[in-house]
Amino acid sequence: MNRKKKKKSNNKISNLTNTILNILKKDRNQSFNYKQIAAKLGLNDASSRNQIIKKLKQLKVKGEIEEVDRGKYKAIVNTEYHTGILDLSSKGSGYIISDEFEEDVFIASNNLNKALDGDEVEFYLYRRKHRGKREGEITNIIKRAKSEYVGTIQIHDKKNFAFVVTDSTKMYKDIFVPINKINKANDGDKVLVSLEDWPEKADSPYGKVLQVLGKPGEHNTEIHSILAEYGLPHDFPPQVEDYANKLDTSITKQEIANRRDMRKDLTFTIDPKDAKDFDDALSFKVLDNGLYEIGIHIADVSHYVKPDTVLDDEAYERATSVYLVDRVVPMLPEVLSNNACSLRPNEEKYTFSAVFKINEKAEIKDQWFGRTVTYSDARFAYEEAQSIIETKSNNIPAEVSLTGKAYKTTQSITEAVLKLDELAKKMRSKRMRSGAISFDKVEVKFNLDENANPTGVFFKTSKDANKLIEEFMLLANKKVAEFIGKQNPKKTFIYRVHDEPDDSKLAALQNIVKRFGYQLNFKDRKSTAASLNGLLKEVEGKKEQNLVDTLTIRSMSKAEYTTQNIGHYGLAFDYYSHFTSPIRRYPDVMAHRLLQQYLDGGKSANEDVYEDKCKHSSNMEYLATKAERDSIKYMQIRFMQDHQDDEFLGVISGVTDWGIYVEIISNKCEGMVSVRDMKDDHYQFDETQYAMIGKNTKTMYQLGDEIVVKVKNTDLVKKHLDFFLIGKPKQA
Repeated sequence: MNRKKKKKSNNKISNLTNTILNILKKDRNQSFNYKQIAAKLGLNDASSRNQIIKKLKQLKVKGEIEEVDRGKYKAIVNTEYHTGILDLSSKGSGYIISDEFEEDVFIASNNLNKALDGDEVEFYLYRRKHRGKREGEITNIIKRAKSEYVGTIQIHDKKNFAFVVTDSTKMYKDIFVPINKINKANDGDKVLVSLEDWPEKADSPYGKVLQVLGKPGEHNTEIHSILAEYGLPHDFPPQVEDYANKLDTSITKQEIANRRDMRKDLTFTIDPKDAKDFDDALSFKVLDNGLYEIGIHIADVSHYVKPDTVLDDEAYERATSVYLVDRVVPMLPEVLSNNACSLRPNEEKYTFSAVFKINEKAEIKDQWFGRTVTYSDARFAYEEAQSIIETKSNNIPAEVSLTGKAYKTTQSITEAVLKLDELAKKMRSKRMRSGAISFDKVEVKFNLDENANPTGVFFKTSKDANKLIEEFMLLANKKVAEFIGKQNPKKTFIYRVHDEPDDSKLAALQNIVKRFGYQLNFKDRKSTAASLNGLLKEVEGKKEQNLVDTLTIRSMSKAEYTTQNIGHYGLAFDYYSHFTSPIRRYPDVMAHRLLQQYLDGGKSANEDVYEDKCKHSSNMEYLATKAERDSIKYMQIRFMQDHQDDEFLGVISGVTDWGIYVEIISNKCEGMVSVRDMKDDHYQFDETQYAMIGKNTKTMYQLGDEIVVKVKNTDLVKKHLDFFLIGKPKQA
């Protein structure tokens, strides 16, 4: 028995160097002696302690740790350690994106050390490389990206514990949940689970169920799961609804006296036909001097949403409305978003306006910013405004009602729309000549029945009426930002910035589009913009349009909010902000408040405070965008479930060593053909040609090729679509 004990105590502790370094660096401000390290490892025998003592001395001699007190040690963080954000692949390995390196750093799955996708981490950089890339090991988790996950709960037969299998393909571990923390979930339920701990020796993280979302595959369950996955809210807390419902939303003489009264100016809105909130309107007036006075009137949300209230706190946390396929999750309660702040026809509203005097060349001769009261005379859907532009007639639909006042006639509103369209085209042309890039990406929309089942797919494109509104909104956003940005001394403001594209991303785009016969010129900024615009115009209506549009957008930097203005590359503006959508974007509310503060002669706001708010707003916008994309993907897969037996013509949108991605031309649904299912030959991935090539037949399936596919499997939970490859289309 003694011999057995002695043998056990002489066991060598594996990987002790890294283990000690990880412990010391995890709590780098604290010092540890050998007993504390042994306790953390759950070791209490003499042999283990001696190994730890010996290793501590070796690490001290090597200069990797320091002895700060007798027998107490701390890590020395040297230049081999760096920080960055972990980007995990679905295969389990990942890359760290770090400002310290131009290239991403590869992290093998066995070097993740419990880090998860999106975590801010510290890592050690190896001298060796992985397939030509730098390689490292994660040594410390600085900040978790998220603590809540959506997944399906699997309760163990003996009912004493459960595991949650997450929906995310990037979460490489199931989450262990003790039976007393399953929150009444039943086996197979879709749940929201929170990570609570990941013990040193545990293979899986520990968690608890926060919310039962429903049964997987059910429509509401999946939509609520998408919101929960990104930490986005669904309903408003009762106290917020209560506060909003008690607001005085009446239009009073006292408040009108404090504003510019523009109720007599011809004013109207142009929005999507299914819009419920109208946060912008245009007014039009011909002046005696031949100029046009055009007002861009925006709902005065900041009149109702005051700082340091529960309503403002909630709006800030949400930061944006979320537009899912079958619903809108608004930033503001309905009493504001659809009523008090919505510029509905035949109603007086408080507005915040940018008013311009413009000549026939679309040049700005004068400008004014401030609070107003307006009266919307008519409400157009884009299609109705487009009809006026195309027919140049005053055949205004019956549902577009005017007030009947003598100075506001059907003829005058037609003339206003036509003149605004003419000026908008001149402004757009000027913007394009300055180097703006025209991203008119096709939007996928669904026809839904009363049960939110997709009955059809259609594409939304931008026409003249859309571009009319866009140009005047861009004008207001630009001029407000310019007005404050040019003030001296400098004033804190919210800018919407867009950095120049990365050269390597443009080079990658060039490599791909030349496969389709397109050439790009990246000599300078203007030639780059002109070249990209030419490409986007050339692919219009072609099979590769959506692929090229998507790849071009991906080659661009990401637009974001900040107090540090660097201009907007995509729009070719030196100054740009978001001012025109405060019902659905919190940065616009902040822009309104700051503009009014400076119009009143107030001092500059605290830059650090607003920079933090900008970062939060950018992050929430990013999450909302991901949720919106997931909801489209979900609905596309639901649509394809009803077309299991149909063959579809698609375009190869991606090629990898595990298969080819295919986008259906008729509905833009994307799915994958696994290389395992390509059984007519042994196919190999050729990275240089973006192709899968048959070893025997030399049949090539290349990026951009048209192929015929059939649905193999639809997974609503994982939002994944698998295809069978039928082959290349028969030539007509």
